[in-house]
Amino acid sequence: MTSLFEASAPRPLADRLRPTKLDEVIGQDHLLKGDGPLARMAASGRLASLILWGPPGCGKTTIARLLAETTDLAFEPLSAVFSGVADLRKVFDVAKKRRAAGQGTLLFVDEIHRFNRAQQDGFLPYVEDGTVVLVGATTENPSFELNAALLSRAQVLILQRLDATALEQLLERAEEIEERKLPLDADARTALLDMADGDGRFLLNLAEELFRFPADKQLDRARLTQVIQRRAPLYDKSQEGHYNLISALHKSVRGSDADASLYWLARMFDGGEDPRYIARRVVRMAVEDIGLADPNALTQALAAWETYERLGSPEGELAIAQAVLYCATAPKSNAAYSAFGEAKRAAKESGSVMPPKHILNAPTKLMKQVGYGSGYDYDHNAPDAFSGQNYFPDGMKRPEFYKPVDRGFERELGKRLDHWSKLREERSKERGNK
Repeated sequence: MTSLFEASAPRPLADRLRPTKLDEVIGQDHLLKGDGPLARMAASGRLASLILWGPPGCGKTTIARLLAETTDLAFEPLSAVFSGVADLRKVFDVAKKRRAAGQGTLLFVDEIHRFNRAQQDGFLPYVEDGTVVLVGATTENPSFELNAALLSRAQVLILQRLDATALEQLLERAEEIEERKLPLDADARTALLDMADGDGRFLLNLAEELFRFPADKQLDRARLTQVIQRRAPLYDKSQEGHYNLISALHKSVRGSDADASLYWLARMFDGGEDPRYIARRVVRMAVEDIGLADPNALTQALAAWETYERLGSPEGELAIAQAVLYCATAPKSNAAYSAFGEAKRAAKESGSVMPPKHILNAPTKLMKQVGYGSGYDYDHNAPDAFSGQNYFPDGMKRPEFYKPVDRGFERELGKRLDHWSKLREERSKERGNK
């Protein structure tokens, strides 16, 4: 029997606006319109197992429910947060009986990435024999969080965060069902869309709160930010968002885009990233992408790291921002990075070959007798302090690992190396003529 409380409790706005047909879903036209994969499946009435990957509030649960209705499958929802093996067994047992009676089952697993590898393996036989059509929803990259066996049996579809146009459509639907406009001026309405950060459910929750304000009181941007809170940015320091943003920061610095570098740095700070991690990565940028084109970049990066350790947040974050700007605007070279990689490969290939005897010390009589140190030219005694003697193992063809670029300080280093190369050739000929 329905209680008086249940009968009078209003349904949340987001629930009242939940689409009842696939055509009503907003923001996922690449999947649901025209020749999109879900449009084709719905038209054929046959549904494959799916992994719906997308941010919160983009419609994953709604799409799964509507797919079940469209293909005449019983909808069985589970949350990986609150469910275990026993819950799965119950669903599979019911699905077997339902299948024997002539109806299929769509098993929807929200946050499927939270199931461990063994639990994910438990789906496999029931997906393979058609007991259930599995539709999993995840906000995390499936290639990191789901095992290969499950991924090979399900098609991964990427849902997009809702853009400003899609979010505006949601607001218009909300105003239609509430039969009134939101009490916002144009600037505040734009700010509201920004606050939602692509999350339709969060936007509707904000709108529901705003509908409680008197219709004759218009809120401007300043007042809006006082009465409601911006959605927390999507950023998990141990998951894909972390790697995506540090990749964006590093590549922006490498690409000498100072403004983009500052933007991604600010995004990481705003998401709660540990500034020490960022400082360490800036040091890597200085040695990997700038190197000797501007040796001071490493000094700046290390100084910023030390400054942050002394000042902490938020004051120390400015030092990291300054180092990012320095690195982004510095001349770029990966010559040292590439040279070291080539040298490591050559070292592995050459094995344990000895250095040439003339550059070895001879602290004992026996070592002198076998030729250690014999014929060594002390470079400071040579013209230009350059002997040009061989420092590689005997018989090894001289490699060229370091190739300075014609930018920044490496332009000068290139001139020096060219000069020494010519001298080396001259001194080699001189030794050969003796």
